[in-house]
Amino acid sequence: MKKIIYALLCAIALEADAQVDTGKNKLADTLKKEVPAPHEYIRSKPGTFIVPEILIGYGALSLVVTPIRHIDYYFKARVEKINPNYNSKLSDYLQLSPAILVYGLNLVGDNGKNRFVDRTALLALSGGILTVADGLKYVVRRHRPYGTDPLSFPSGHTGAAFVAAEFLAQEYSEKSPLYGVLGYTVASATGILRVYGRAHWFSDCVAGAGFGMLSTKLAYLVYPYLRNKLTHNGKHGQSTMIMPTYQDGVPGLTFAMKL
Repeated sequence: MKKIIYALLCAIALEADAQVDTGKNKLADTLKKEVPAPHEYIRSKPGTFIVPEILIGYGALSLVVTPIRHIDYYFKARVEKINPNYNSKLSDYLQLSPAILVYGLNLVGDNGKNRFVDRTALLALSGGILTVADGLKYVVRRHRPYGTDPLSFPSGHTGAAFVAAEFLAQEYSEKSPLYGVLGYTVASATGILRVYGRAHWFSDCVAGAGFGMLSTKLAYLVYPYLRNKLTHNGKHGQSTMIMPTYQDGVPGLTFAMKL
């Protein structure tokens, strides 16, 4: 997991360096790019929260509805019959690959919807919202299929994968719907591998997918409000910058504002 996050931060840092090298004017233009008014996001995507709400609802019902819970047991039994000794870390590497692709595409000049500072803030905000949702693990306390701990619901890997997939779709689906298809295919594969590896029940991954999608959608909805509050131009003006950091083995982001 740490290696994946580090790879993502390296991609972000490389792109930041590339933007700085293009000159101060372009960097300033990047940092001061206008963000669409919040109502534009709401109007352009009616019903955008229906799918994640259905997925989260299904996962929640599995906690109390016996027939839905039996579907979890069915998939567990099938996995144990087909490949009881499956053990792979592939889902660790897949989960953030759609987000890494966003920065890779920008590095080669294929720009998405937002520029560097905005999309990085959006990704960080999406991850923050998902982290809050992931805290349900400590409330629900459902045991994993292989019984090692009571932190099965919802699936964090699947949630992170769908955060990244929705991030890719938000940035590039207007150019081609194939980007969204690719991102969600990778995210779905991550969830399937979590079930196949008996790290999670099927409903854990369905709920995780919903929480991941919802986190990114919420981030794109509320970010214009936050961005305009933080970077409004007053008497003295403001400028902000978000940059990746990696210190003592811990990846992160730094935020700076000039008042």
